[in-house]
Amino acid sequence: MTLPTADGFFGAYGGRFVPEPIQPILSELAEAFERYRHDPEFLREYNYYQRQFNGRPNPLYFCDRLTKNCGGAKIYLKREDLNHLGAHKVNNTLGQILLARRMGKKKIIAETGAGQHGVATAATAALMGMECTIYMGAVDVERQKLNVFRMQMMGARVVSAESGQKTLKEAVDEALGAWVQDAQNTFYLLGSAVGPHPYPLMVREFQSIVGREARAQILEAEGRLPDYCVACVGGGSNAIGLFSEFIPDSEVRLVGVEPAGRGLDYGQHAATLCLGEPGVMHGFHSYMLKDQAGEPAAVYSISAGLDYPSVGPEHAHLKDSGRAQYVFVSDQEAVNAFFALSRTEGIIPALESSHALAHALRLAPSLPPEAIIIVNLSGRGDKDVEQVERMVANNEISVPGV
Repeated sequence: MTLPTADGFFGAYGGRFVPEPIQPILSELAEAFERYRHDPEFLREYNYYQRQFNGRPNPLYFCDRLTKNCGGAKIYLKREDLNHLGAHKVNNTLGQILLARRMGKKKIIAETGAGQHGVATAATAALMGMECTIYMGAVDVERQKLNVFRMQMMGARVVSAESGQKTLKEAVDEALGAWVQDAQNTFYLLGSAVGPHPYPLMVREFQSIVGREARAQILEAEGRLPDYCVACVGGGSNAIGLFSEFIPDSEVRLVGVEPAGRGLDYGQHAATLCLGEPGVMHGFHSYMLKDQAGEPAAVYSISAGLDYPSVGPEHAHLKDSGRAQYVFVSDQEAVNAFFALSRTEGIIPALESSHALAHALRLAPSLPPEAIIIVNLSGRGDKDVEQVERMVANNEISVPGV
């Protein structure tokens, strides 16, 4: 895997752009991460919980009927939806919470968009007997009520962020503010591969289990590497987890899929890498969507986990270097993929993952039948069913074939 510089830069992107009082807090975290990331006892415990709590390894599943319906390339799904709690997020929360315990922290703070990171944080905090507070934008609290209740069931306090657009950016803002107030006792468990160093590297490290498993599984199934690895990108954790183990393999094309939302007008999408420009937000330098004043733009996506106006710095570096390609998918295309997988394979994908699947469905017919596409199915769609049903009833989206 690629490594950032000592100060956290992937090429021109990353770093640590934070006020002076936060610098020593991040330095303490970076030192602890470097001390434990290769520690045999830490890795033994991490791998134990991945097997016994999370249920890994999960399968690499060949979509026989979906492939036949599409024509062209074989479509495989990396089944992160089968993880305990239904998404890739717990891969990272297990690693970070074990680190927090070794650092002597007593309280956990986190942000969440779609709620899957919040649920995973609440669960792992309960597992380790730690106090947990989750910050979530008020808009996301409303559209992901089921996940809010799941967090509360596991003992977490959910704080609704009422400022700005009341979505993921504001949840991060408030979580960071609370962390600085009590950093001596509190660990900020960041959910995506964003933020100041060492968070992008640390999240990538804990999510790289996805790519390691997928690589071994496709070699066993097909005897060779895939032609494409495809994953949705909001902040970018599930995508960098899959991509990480294939970056050295130039024959494998890496494709990140961003949300085009309702269209490409201002405020109607969150296609950061496709339509943004470099800037600094939440303590790191990367691509971001900006308003006329150069501040973080208003963004939108049907999927609460993708509406973030920046993106992980390693993705920005992969884009500029040409190692990865980034495309966008609309709400309706994502919904079409949501129903296509449900109807052909009996698997209901998360709306986030449906964006990646939608691009694979575009791509497959243009490729020969011996070609191979791996899609990271980063989460299951239980959390989204009520939202999709409501949007269909209100004629906000249409159901394909109906």
